[in-house]
Formats: sequence, C-alpha cells, structure tokens
Amino acid sequence: MSVLLPDWPPGTVTFLATGGDGGPHVIPVSAVLRAGDARIVLALAPRRESLRRLRAEPRVALVVLAAGNVALTAEGRAEVVGEPLPGAENVVGVELAVERVQEHGNRHFEITDGVQWHWSDEESEARDVAVRSALAALASRP
Repeated sequence: MSVLLPDWPPGTVTFLATGGDGGPHVIPVSAVLRAGDARIVLALAPRRESLRRLRAEPRVALVVLAAGNVALTAEGRAEVVGEPLPGAENVVGVELAVERVQEHGNRHFEITDGVQWHWSDEESEARDVAVRSALAALASRP
C-alpha cells in the first residue's frame, strides 16, 4: 500500500505524539510542511520533551486537522536531520518518513477550517518566516 499525504494550508496547527517513558506525549506543532507523498518535515525547539522522546523512540504520529477537509493521522519514523536547522538555528529540523496514513473523514462531516497560528509580535512572526523558509529548503531535498 502506498502512502499519499494530502496538502494542507501553511500554518496549520498539527499535533505530534511521541512515545516512550510511560506513555504518549502530545504537543501542538506550528512549523510542519508536507515534503512529498510520504514525507513531512517539522521544526522543534531543542529543549522540547518530544524531541528527547523521538530520539529514544522514533515511532511517532502526527495529527493534521485542516481546511479543505483534511483529517488524518500520519504514522512513521522521525529522524533529526538538521541540528540546528540551517537557516533557522533556533530550532531542530525533523523528518517524518510516513509509513501509514489513517484518514479520519467520512461522509457525515467535513473539516471546513483548521486551527491556525497567529504571532502576536513582529519578532516572533519574523522567526516563524525564517523557520518555514528553512523547512521549505529541507522539504525540497530528495
């Protein structure tokens, strides 16, 4: 079975679930990009508990609920591929090799909108632009 990730809008809040150490640990992640049919790149702060956990146990799940009727969980193996992420040295680049996609949509409902981040100050917004640009460069690598 081949994996085919749909597109979702930039800035969509996703949820990363990592394992190990007594059970799942879930956090919202703002900087996540589809990098291919079975590949996702994301950025995490170097002090994140989730980063420590995925280093110890690389099997993770990422939930995406977004406009355009996107409702899925992508499961696979995560790997640190940029420490720091070139072009955004305040974060670590992570690649998720997606092995399975669970589609959550059905004929009884439609996801018409998703949660989006809005940065409350110019410095944070500029940092987000730099992180997304660095992730786009990472996503374009084969």
